[in-house]
Amino acid sequence: MEHWFYHLEHTTLESALPTLLEKTLAKGWRARVQCADASAMKGLDRYLWTYRKDSFLPHGRDDEPMVDSHPIVLSAKAAMASEDIIFLIGGAQQGDFSPNIKRCVTLVDSRDDHGRAVARARWAKAKEDGVEVSYWRQNDNGAWGKV
Repeated sequence: MEHWFYHLEHTTLESALPTLLEKTLAKGWRARVQCADASAMKGLDRYLWTYRKDSFLPHGRDDEPMVDSHPIVLSAKAAMASEDIIFLIGGAQQGDFSPNIKRCVTLVDSRDDHGRAVARARWAKAKEDGVEVSYWRQNDNGAWGKV
């Protein structure tokens, strides 16, 4: 497993996450988006259905029926993740990962002091555990570059 950190400096989570999820689906991967709490999960649920006029991201919440049939799962619980990739947003708690997790992505909002502190601790723990980590930062044009 690898752990990538995306530092949101010139865009919002609402802008960055759908693009990352679209790329995930294009790979044929199943995703989990781990939110900090149920309120954040419900807000993200509404947003992903309407984030663009000509598209939506197929997803379901883990507190609703048939969640296993969705390519994107939204959760507010730090549970065993069995998807291919997990996105940790807004200081979400990191649960245990099954062996088939290929990548964990922590999205770090520069305006969120708590989220930055959580990401720093997560980075240190991943390095300590020998996990391959990558740090991605936005340039002034909003493009991502690996640092």
